[in-house]
Amino acid sequence: MPQDKKTELKVALVTIILLSIAYIIYAFISTPRASTAFGHGLGIVGFLLMLATETLYSLRKRTSLIRWGPMSRWLAVHIYMGIVGPYMVLLHTAWHFAGLAGITMLLTIVVVASGFVGRYIYTTVHRSLAGTELREDELLREIQDLGKEIEARLATQPEHIRQAVRQLTEPRPATAAGAGAGVMVARLWDGIVFRWRLHQLLRQLPPMEREVVHELSRMLLLQRRLRMQAMTLGTARGLLSLWHTIHVPLGMVLFTSAFLHILFALYYSTLSW
Repeated sequence: MPQDKKTELKVALVTIILLSIAYIIYAFISTPRASTAFGHGLGIVGFLLMLATETLYSLRKRTSLIRWGPMSRWLAVHIYMGIVGPYMVLLHTAWHFAGLAGITMLLTIVVVASGFVGRYIYTTVHRSLAGTELREDELLREIQDLGKEIEARLATQPEHIRQAVRQLTEPRPATAAGAGAGVMVARLWDGIVFRWRLHQLLRQLPPMEREVVHELSRMLLLQRRLRMQAMTLGTARGLLSLWHTIHVPLGMVLFTSAFLHILFALYYSTLSW
């Protein structure tokens, strides 16, 4: 079974909760301001995490300078830093968004949102976070093998369970109709509906039969995901290419704005000192 692709999101959420608790505790002790040691610390660490997000994964992916560690781990860390870093910068602002600092924060939010979109498209083009691009023949073979395994497990079950599972997993080519981003939105919605239908099926079954279908649920979900990948593979590749042409320039504008903000902050703090 594939690894949980949401692990880095869960770890990032825990980190954000801990940072929020620390920020609230500090707020009871002193007034949070960007100019304090606490505020500067949040800003510096957050900016370094964002800078690492922008550079390290690209170096690992496109050059031979760094070769240790699997791509899946690098991408997971890339996503983690891309969430936690901007949140620390947000706390650094102390909720004041005037001038260049406000523009930089707005750009940060746009880039982070773009990153979530890219992550979703990326996982439709690739098997997992491992960074290995799917070939169509491999994908179809994997779907067939998984279907045979599911059928073998269902062969020993009562007919009504076999019928229910087959109806649930029946491919819906209409989901891939259309072009562009509409296909990806339809695919996302189809996944939500499929999980709801699976949940409803489990609720209707007696405890013993429910346990059987529950054991198959991960395989059923994987089968659905692979089928949808096969139907939207070409569209996803095109959208991923388009996303890169938008996301990369946005990142460059963001870091230009961030560096200017840092330079101006150092300049004025030196003059005031």
